[in-house]
Amino acid sequence: MDLKSNEPFWLLKNGLMTSYPSLKSDEECDILIIGGGITGSLIAHQMVEDGYKTILIDKREICNGSTSATTSMLQYEIDVPLYELIEKIGEKGAIASYKACSDSIDNIEKLTKKIKSKAGFKRKKSLYFASKKKDVSWLKKEFEARKEAGFDVKWLESEEILDKFGFENTFGGIVSKQGASIDAFKFAHELFDLNVKKGLKIFDKTEMKSVKYSKGYNLISTTNGPQIKAKKIIYCIGYESKDLIKEDFVDLKSTFAVVSEIDHDKFKNITDTLVWNTDEPYIYMRTTDDGRMLIGGGDEDFQDPQKRDALLDKKEKEILKVLKKIKPDYHFYTDFVWAGTFGETKDGLPYIGEHPKFKNSYFVLGFGGNGITFSVTGMEMASQFMKNKKHLLSRYFKFGR
Repeated sequence: MDLKSNEPFWLLKNGLMTSYPSLKSDEECDILIIGGGITGSLIAHQMVEDGYKTILIDKREICNGSTSATTSMLQYEIDVPLYELIEKIGEKGAIASYKACSDSIDNIEKLTKKIKSKAGFKRKKSLYFASKKKDVSWLKKEFEARKEAGFDVKWLESEEILDKFGFENTFGGIVSKQGASIDAFKFAHELFDLNVKKGLKIFDKTEMKSVKYSKGYNLISTTNGPQIKAKKIIYCIGYESKDLIKEDFVDLKSTFAVVSEIDHDKFKNITDTLVWNTDEPYIYMRTTDDGRMLIGGGDEDFQDPQKRDALLDKKEKEILKVLKKIKPDYHFYTDFVWAGTFGETKDGLPYIGEHPKFKNSYFVLGFGGNGITFSVTGMEMASQFMKNKKHLLSRYFKFGR
């Protein structure tokens, strides 16, 4: 599956950071990770930390799937509002899911400091504003649910949003203290570089062809020819899991993004803030570490890469029309436009856990707008899985829920 259009900003900004070989001979390991994006990099880091002999393969160049097209907004907010999630899965699971995403932001910060990352991690507030008057009542209900759950939130009226952020035509919103942004493409490469030095083996342009399950191990055949014998497989294949798991568990969507030319002064009002609204689909925006504004949205059901990419011009106009409504004084000078593919689940939660049809295996599939933070939670969950322990969130993130 082609997960992105031809010009994602992060790939162009960073270029070819590291090159890895394809698999040319048989290998053996404790853990085989399939998928070399941000999720695979995080899980590989955890497995190496835990002392497992680990191999990672990807059918593309490393990080050239969804990771090159992500907006890299780190939020604790899940696509399904907290009060709705409480109604769907209960208070305990809903609050635990939100808090796990919040903790993930803290953990990413610790990890960036530990490895001396240059991926531009930056702490930010999050503004979630009502784009229509009718949205105010449920957004206030969401504010109260978050406040009661212990999150550091504040309600701002439309006048306060105008004063603080310069946004017109809003109807109030929630400001959350917890949030951040990062260059996930660069961060993933940094983690891979670090762990290769510690023994991680990476093979790109190496695709899994089939798996033969045996007692205590799996034998993985690749399209290259060589085989890998692994005690466990951890699948970090994101939206391509739809091709592997023949169940209706996630809906694929196309999302679109534009990024401006560099202008540090123009965007200073939101340099420290992630912004999104209550539209369906919602619009989201952030600044980048090199002084650009990145805006995304315009989600559509995914049909095929050609139809998705044909919408780029139309979606750019739609997205900038929304920006014009709240920032009529801005003239946005577009530098890059791209599209990516993501997945929506019925409850906004990921699928992290075992699947009955895949023996000796584990899945870490972070869907929705929280793919990165869910993947950080997946580090802890995968680590416990390897030790035959259960995680609090396993029942809420499991297949067949």
